[in-house]
Amino acid sequence: MPSLLVVYHSKTGGSRQMAEAAADAAREEIETTLLLAADAGPDDLLSADGYIFCAPENLAAIAGVMKDFFDRSYYPVLGRIEGRPYAQMVCAGSDGANAVRQTARIAQGWRLKQVQEALIVCTHAQGPEEILADKTIPEDDLAKCREIGAAMGAGLSMGMF
Repeated sequence: MPSLLVVYHSKTGGSRQMAEAAADAAREEIETTLLLAADAGPDDLLSADGYIFCAPENLAAIAGVMKDFFDRSYYPVLGRIEGRPYAQMVCAGSDGANAVRQTARIAQGWRLKQVQEALIVCTHAQGPEEILADKTIPEDDLAKCREIGAAMGAGLSMGMF
């Protein structure tokens, strides 16, 4: 049975809610593992058949903890996960596009196959208090996260990827 790995980082709860929504939907189709980026590593990537990466954008870049996951995992799996499908989700205060580009570049280096457009959920948090505050992701955005998880699960289950 194929499996999906959802790796995420979240400091204020937004990315966690997004990752949990995607993972819950995928679990209806396939075995799904949800891991914090700080706890995930090369063995987790090697044991999965597809991936969803979910992180906040901090200072116009992917969050440092997520970057650390990629740094720790990049070379140990290089050449060993080529062709596997991935999707990504970003929780951003205003833009999110650079975090999407950074993750896509890493995935390109691994020769992963992007199977869905990246989802950027914008919280519109602009000041320090809003940025650092706990987030509540609106239901319509969580529905989009569930769609990504369900599609990844169904695609892996049917052998489409």
